[in-house]
Amino acid sequence: MAGGQVSALDLVGQQVTVAGLGVSGVPAARALAGLGAVVTVVNGSDGERERTQAAPLEELGITVRLGDGDTLPEGTDLVVTTPGWKPTSPLFQAAEAAGVPVWGDVELAWRMRGPDAPPWLAVTGTNGKTTTVRMLAAILEAEGLRTAAVGNIGVPLVDVVLSDEPYDVLAVELSSYQLHWAPSVRAHSATVLNLAPDHLDWHGSMEAYAADKGRIYEGNTVACVYNVADKATEDLVREADVEEGCRAIGFTLGTPGPSQLGVVEGILVDRAFVENRHKQAQELAEVSDVTPAAPHNIANALAAAALARAFGVRPQSVRDGLRAFHPDAHRIEHVADVAGVAYVDDSKATNTHATEASLAAYEHIVWIAGGLAKGATFDELVQKSAGRLRGAVLIGADRGLIREALARHAPDVPVVDLDRTDTGAMSEAVREAARLARPGDTVLLAPACASMDMYLNYNKRGEAFADAVRTLAAQEQ
Repeated sequence: MAGGQVSALDLVGQQVTVAGLGVSGVPAARALAGLGAVVTVVNGSDGERERTQAAPLEELGITVRLGDGDTLPEGTDLVVTTPGWKPTSPLFQAAEAAGVPVWGDVELAWRMRGPDAPPWLAVTGTNGKTTTVRMLAAILEAEGLRTAAVGNIGVPLVDVVLSDEPYDVLAVELSSYQLHWAPSVRAHSATVLNLAPDHLDWHGSMEAYAADKGRIYEGNTVACVYNVADKATEDLVREADVEEGCRAIGFTLGTPGPSQLGVVEGILVDRAFVENRHKQAQELAEVSDVTPAAPHNIANALAAAALARAFGVRPQSVRDGLRAFHPDAHRIEHVADVAGVAYVDDSKATNTHATEASLAAYEHIVWIAGGLAKGATFDELVQKSAGRLRGAVLIGADRGLIREALARHAPDVPVVDLDRTDTGAMSEAVREAARLARPGDTVLLAPACASMDMYLNYNKRGEAFADAVRTLAAQEQ
């Protein structure tokens, strides 16, 4: 029945191909086998890690085909893909030619939900997704609700849907990759935090990237939450086809208007979910309740609060949840103070948009930056941040692009260009930054680039920075 409509409620005997192993592919394959499907997993790589992941699946009777991710198995009725596989992949082109539907793992999870499944409060955006979802989960927990932070945050939705845990509501992080393959998902409420160029090699254009992000608003039932400072997010709300009665709710770092959340004299306030929103505002929390209280993180907190309030959460639970929340490592993480200088790890700032927000949080900065630029340009970032820079220390393969932008737009800022990619490069970068810094300054690792030229991932890069700072601190004692 290749090419026919396939229902996840009736997969017995259906030939289902899962594209990819990993965090999403393995649970998807297990779930499909449990539904009675005949499952084949295809994966382009054939290394030790892939063979280790394949072994327990094969014990369940699942066929795993390693080393060939391009060929569509004969007789396939449905393809379920993991995030990251490009829409232009030969496997998907073959599926389209054969009339075979392609679902993402999120689409599969949505279709597998039972009649009493918990609603989803969904979050996407170029930056801030994980922090916002974790803030949201903390607020929901403070309300006494049974919840979990799931999705792109690292907890597969398929596993959550199959769990016996009686959740009241889920805080769901969704990437643009996942949204591309999830046409049926309908959230209770959702937000697009911000939009900036990212993953354009996957999506093909900024317009396609934005369109995939905007899918998160489709069919929302209660609230579409947008960023007042980012008109593109509001435009996505206007374009969305939502349920009757669904409201557009804005969040802003300024004074909010009706149907918005914002900040007034250091207080996070709600003018959306109050009886008389044209004349009244409800206090939710103080700016000091948010850690760290950087502008972009206040915006994350407001978005999380808006989603929680859309679900009926009380104001005091917003405050209590924000107070209980602590950010993940390598996200504006204060490492140490050494000789009056603060050292901050924001290794997660892997693009210019995230780095701009990070730089805006501090007044006088020695900036450690560089890595793989992924096609990014740095002129606008440097123009906006030049007045805050005490100096810059550049590392990584594409550091020359940042050096050239600094020469054009901040020629008076001292620049140290480190032409090395060995394990000692970060230690030298921290020593050079310490030399440039003055008491009261911040040495900020906000690379604006990916890490894979020198490190396994951004976590390892952040750990190298923290180790170098601790070594510096020990030497100062």
